[in-house]
Amino acid sequence: MITSMTGFAAATREDEQASVSVTIRAVNHRHLDVQFRMPQSLTALEGELRAIVGGVAVRGRLDVSVSVQSRLTPEVEVEFNEPFAKALGVALEQARTQNLVSGALTPGDLLRFPQALSIREKATDDSMASAIGGLVKAAVDAAAQDLRTMRSTEGEHLRRDLDDRRTLVADLVERIAVAADEGRVALEQRLTERVAQIRADVSADETAVAQEIVKWAARSDISEEVARFRAHVSHWQTLADSPEPCGRKLDFLLQEMNREVNTMGSKADGLRVSELVIGAKAELEKMREQVQNVE
Repeated sequence: MITSMTGFAAATREDEQASVSVTIRAVNHRHLDVQFRMPQSLTALEGELRAIVGGVAVRGRLDVSVSVQSRLTPEVEVEFNEPFAKALGVALEQARTQNLVSGALTPGDLLRFPQALSIREKATDDSMASAIGGLVKAAVDAAAQDLRTMRSTEGEHLRRDLDDRRTLVADLVERIAVAADEGRVALEQRLTERVAQIRADVSADETAVAQEIVKWAARSDISEEVARFRAHVSHWQTLADSPEPCGRKLDFLLQEMNREVNTMGSKADGLRVSELVIGAKAELEKMREQVQNVE
């Protein structure tokens, strides 16, 4: 199955307590790499969230961003630092006896000292944390499913493009085979004519000459390479139709197809062979670039 590794998805979930927003961006990567950016209070959920995202992807780098906006006014705790206040009172009393300050210590005075009062939000109780966690998991799951759909849709476009190029390359190889056969026949003819020219001056074993002509012609035979290339094309179709991710296998198969075309170019003889081989290699390179996007 051809599925794209790139994509983007977003989802939101909300209730009377909070609003949760999730975005997932996916790009190419050799392996599956899931990175989270979310509030520290959700760290305990990372394992479950990673499993949700990992259920829709086999390869690719996925950046998951989670934001939570609470709709409740946070409760606060105020802690009075009594030892500090007592020490401050003693110091002020000493200053008064020396006529350095006057008047009593007021609450406003204490607020000027950050050491006197500690103000912080109350920790979220278990029921609220559980409710927000449920929202987060629901939003991540929704975004992950949308990402799966988007990657599948892009995969269909990739497949159409790759199928068109595969058909073109297969046709070019068939034309290379025809041109190579014509070149081999022409080579045999040239060798035969050359032998005929020198036969009058040099005595030669007719059988040995004939064998040498056949040997030279056989060196330009690319029937094995063409047969293997056809098998690769058939294997490509099998991989693309399989339900399993096939990006790595297609990449390896393209390397094999390119190797066969290179061998054809080095062995085959003929006026049109070089042009056709260059065209086939150019299309294979375009296919290789596209396959880098396949999961």
